[in-house]
Formats: sequence, C-alpha cells, structure tokens
Amino acid sequence: MNRVIIAIAALVSAITISCVKEKEKPKVIYDESKAAAVKKPDTSQIKVADLPILMEGTKYLIHPVGDIRVYDDSNRSYGSSRTNSSASYAISNYNRYEITGYFENLKFQHLDSTSMVSLTDKKIQIQTATCLNTMLAKRQLLVYTLVDADTNKDGKLDANDIKSLYISEMGGKGFTKLSKDMQELIDWNIIEAQNRLYFRTIEDINKNGAFDKNDMVHYHYVNLMAEEWKAEGYEPVK
Repeated sequence: MNRVIIAIAALVSAITISCVKEKEKPKVIYDESKAAAVKKPDTSQIKVADLPILMEGTKYLIHPVGDIRVYDDSNRSYGSSRTNSSASYAISNYNRYEITGYFENLKFQHLDSTSMVSLTDKKIQIQTATCLNTMLAKRQLLVYTLVDADTNKDGKLDANDIKSLYISEMGGKGFTKLSKDMQELIDWNIIEAQNRLYFRTIEDINKNGAFDKNDMVHYHYVNLMAEEWKAEGYEPVK
C-alpha cells in the first residue's frame, strides 16, 4: 500500500513540475531559427470597433478597433465567450481617462469632423491608452502600453511578448515609442510640477529569455512639453 501511495505522489509531483515549466514561457527568444511562421488570419474572427469614447475635456471621439472570435455553432454566438450578451462584442473597457483591453488600433474623430484618423498602420496590440488628465490645460496627450514585436517568436503579438511604452497627441499625431527595443516596461507615472513622465524598464542582460533579479533596471524621464519626445536616462540607485 505504501509503495502505491509513493508512486502516486511521485506521479502527481512530476505532472505538477511539468505544468509549472510549461507555464514559465520566456518573453524573449534570441534564436532566429526558432521563430514561428507568421500565422494566417483566423477566419473565425471578425474586425469590430467599440462604440466611440469621449474623454472628459477633450475634442476627439476615440474608436477602439480589434478582432472578436465568431463561433459557428447552433447558437450563432459571437465574441470571446459563448454568450448572447452584447458584452461579448466588446474589445475594450473604459474608465473615465483610460481605455484597457487587447485591441489593435484606435481611430480618432474630431467632434467637428466626420473623418477618422488611425493611430498607426503598424501591427501592434494595445493594452492601455491613458489620457493625462492632469495635463489637459497644458497639452492633451495619450500614453500607451502595448506590444509591437513578436519577441517570443510564437507567430503572434500578445501579452506574452515584451510590453513597450508609447505616447501621442490626443488626436493620434506624433505616435512615438519611448521605451527601448527589447526592454520590458515595468511602470510609469507623471510629475505634473515638472511636466515630466517617468518610467522604468528592465533589460535581459544575461540573455536567458526571462526578466528576473539578475537583469538590469533602467530609469527614464520625458519632457512632455518638448516638441519632440525623447527619453532621458537617470540613475537614482548609484
């Protein structure tokens, strides 16, 4: 009986370890030979836009654009889950000054216009778009956290890739990357008294494909009032 219990325990332990290892996928793959082929468009998905958003104090309608999955079953249900709720059509969430979700673009429409302007023509996945509401009287800006490269070489852009920091005018003009390539964004904040955006990134200096305690944290700030946004490094821990 004891041998049976020990054998079962060993099996459970092996399965558990195997699952943990499977979940711990690297965010960066440096071996180009391991790059997955670019996946063909999923014919079960359709492109949609959420209803427009008007952030308080601004003059642009914002239309989040992305894909939802269509399930071809007897219920003919749509969205990310098999429900008949209109919520299944949503690709983003809005909370006063921030849009969150997983969507591929934003389209901007001035209140006095019928035309729309896309934020970018590049393949990206936007996770947050935040209006700097404290800066509205000075300059209307949006800050984005997004994925712009398939860093883990699995053939798609998603939350398993490196997250980057971008900025633009409220209408989408001047869309600019602030963080450096291959550096994972940790966090960011605004110091209104200085008109600055501060942010931290981490670099995989040991090239093991993961971000951990053995890697290097970088500190940056950006002058939000500058004509051209440029990240300046500083060293608070030296």
